[in-house]
Amino acid sequence: MENPMNTTINKNQTWCSMWGNAVSIAEHRPESYAKDITLRYPVYAPFDGTALRFTFDNYCGSEPVSITKATVSIADCDFNCDDITRKINLSCPMQESATAQITFSGNSSVTIAAHERIISDDIFFQVQAGQTLCVNLYFADFTLMQSAVLITGSLSKGFFSLGDQTSAGRLPLDTSKTTNWFYFLSNIDILTSPDNHAVICYGDSITAQAWPDELMLRLLREGKKHTSVIRRAASGTRILRQYDCITYDSYGLKGSNRFSHEIPTSGADTIIIQQGINDIIHPVGCDINPFRPMSDLPTAEELIDGLKWYVDQAHALGLSVYIGTLLPIEGWRTYAPFREELKNQVNEWIRLTDGFEGCIDFDLAVQDPDHPAAFKAGYDSGDHLHPSGTGYKAMADAVPKSFLY
Repeated sequence: MENPMNTTINKNQTWCSMWGNAVSIAEHRPESYAKDITLRYPVYAPFDGTALRFTFDNYCGSEPVSITKATVSIADCDFNCDDITRKINLSCPMQESATAQITFSGNSSVTIAAHERIISDDIFFQVQAGQTLCVNLYFADFTLMQSAVLITGSLSKGFFSLGDQTSAGRLPLDTSKTTNWFYFLSNIDILTSPDNHAVICYGDSITAQAWPDELMLRLLREGKKHTSVIRRAASGTRILRQYDCITYDSYGLKGSNRFSHEIPTSGADTIIIQQGINDIIHPVGCDINPFRPMSDLPTAEELIDGLKWYVDQAHALGLSVYIGTLLPIEGWRTYAPFREELKNQVNEWIRLTDGFEGCIDFDLAVQDPDHPAAFKAGYDSGDHLHPSGTGYKAMADAVPKSFLY
């Protein structure tokens, strides 16, 4: 195998994001500090490329974070394009001979101030489409693990391990564990062909869960090799409100505090927005929950104005905008007819209004055709808010082919 570090920049290539996440707020817990720990994140590479650069983000942190050492390697894991499966587990090693140091102005360590982010040096590293890369972060000293996002899906799993494992081929089984929390790593750019582009999926827990991964898998099944799927999603987030209390601060930032930070993305030309249901279902009244007053419940016009603001911001960045309809919620614990009516008013606007490039009717894709307020049989995860795996696949299949290539 060719040494992935023996590369030079091709002037005909351009930077394009190949992987990305939002950065949100990890739940406050007594054990929120970590020390002498390695995070390992396997990342699927959709494109060939000759160099990488990494964004590490402490946007939601309240104190500086020091990364002692960071590396990237090619993983020896199984990705079977025939049935579109990937097996990532603790026994799946990375190639020690194909490991590169990630540096910052030539240094192997870096401190990121609270509310700031940093981009690594360009790392010359040969990548082939279909490979899995391992990004390894080691924290020697006590570190506040606050800037993070929880994501799930068949392409989204990480690990943490005690000690410095940044160069270890295999993580030790007895001192390592899986995690779906992604800390600090928010983006990976690859130097690649200008034929490649990125599509951003923006939203809340529904997007932080499986449908972006299902969209990537759909691209593979259909032989579309020039699109990466970049997830910018955080559970609990709303368009218009955020919680400023430690009980619910892990529910993340409101749109005006998230969007401009997350959306600028190398190589992106399209964004899919699917958000607003938390604005509708969260408020219950201070007599039930002091942090969820009914005054937080927006009108349809206010929610629509929030979506219009997203559209304006995205268009200013040169992005084509597609808005996804809100999903069924009948049976959710705060369900009420007035919430259903509010959701339907927003969906009607999304379906019928000009001013953005198109509607993706996720609601239609997963609803029961005989009872549209509820999920189709087999499409409900069981909580009557989030889809099942089958439902997430239906969402991915609903995305139009026009910007997937």
